[in-house]
Amino acid sequence: MRADGLQARRRRRFRVTTDSTHRLALAPNHLRRQFAVDAPDRVWVADITYLDTADGWLYLAVVIDLYARRVVGWAVRDTLASELACAALQLAVGRRRPRPGLVHHSDRGLQYASAPYQALLAAHGAICSMSRAGDCYDNAVAESFFSTLKTELGTSRWPSRATAANAVAVYIDRFYNLRRLHSSAGYHSPIDAEAAFESRV
Repeated sequence: MRADGLQARRRRRFRVTTDSTHRLALAPNHLRRQFAVDAPDRVWVADITYLDTADGWLYLAVVIDLYARRVVGWAVRDTLASELACAALQLAVGRRRPRPGLVHHSDRGLQYASAPYQALLAAHGAICSMSRAGDCYDNAVAESFFSTLKTELGTSRWPSRATAANAVAVYIDRFYNLRRLHSSAGYHSPIDAEAAFESRV
């Protein structure tokens, strides 16, 4: 292998990001895997993943609008505290100003059931929806986004948290939302799909 310049592919380290063993109140599943939405800012999905770096874990929280799969809010932190998820949601509501009645779907994790996060949802009139216990398919769009991000960034371990955070920012804001084509958005980028929707309204 050395003579041919080959290396064994190492298994990625694994980190659990969902703690659903808490005793906080849970919401019913209002989404029910209905991932096709007819307008922006009707349904958002949220989730958290992790990136492996030489500095330790970097956690990424996202909020995705289901209409065109646009990432409307995101945040990175070196901790899984509820402030991570809150920062992503605050960015999303600040950018989008959704009307009351928006359905917000997530897993049953502590971050999403926490009092600060629930207070943010309530303040903006959002309807909280949560996946069923142990069913990752209920939040398949967010899971798919994380898989795409990690595949297309193509790095299993980053040299630093700062490097990983910068790569995520460029990927989401300059490529994924702006230029990446989606079959669910009629093979348009999320931003172009939303612009086409606005032109028809």
